[in-house]
Amino acid sequence: MPEFKVVVSDPKTGKAKTVEVKDREAEVFLGLKIGDEIDGSILGFSGVKLQITGGSGKAGEPMRPDIHGGVKKRVLLSGPPGYHPPKKGLRKRKFVRGNVITEDIVQINVKIVYKSPDQKPLIT
Repeated sequence: MPEFKVVVSDPKTGKAKTVEVKDREAEVFLGLKIGDEIDGSILGFSGVKLQITGGSGKAGEPMRPDIHGGVKKRVLLSGPPGYHPPKKGLRKRKFVRGNVITEDIVQINVKIVYKSPDQKPLIT
């Protein structure tokens, strides 16, 4: 059974909260991609949508939105996520994951998408 740590970020306050999901709750995330939206009531945040912004695998490799599927690949990177070059123009081949959530993902990053701009922040 899948088990994830979901990091929920609140863009209004700049704070984040970690929620662990297991079994049936975690199966909701399987097969979703970066950019997909889910209902916040799954994690206890009612009345909002959550947008998937990224994540990381078992070995710490980051997910990239431009690599399709749930694969782990070595790709040539010139910028984030996955590589922050010390000088402009440097490139390096790094291991990264695709944009689909599989059972090999350990952490999922999501942000709160509010229905209206005047709605109160959820994470304080």
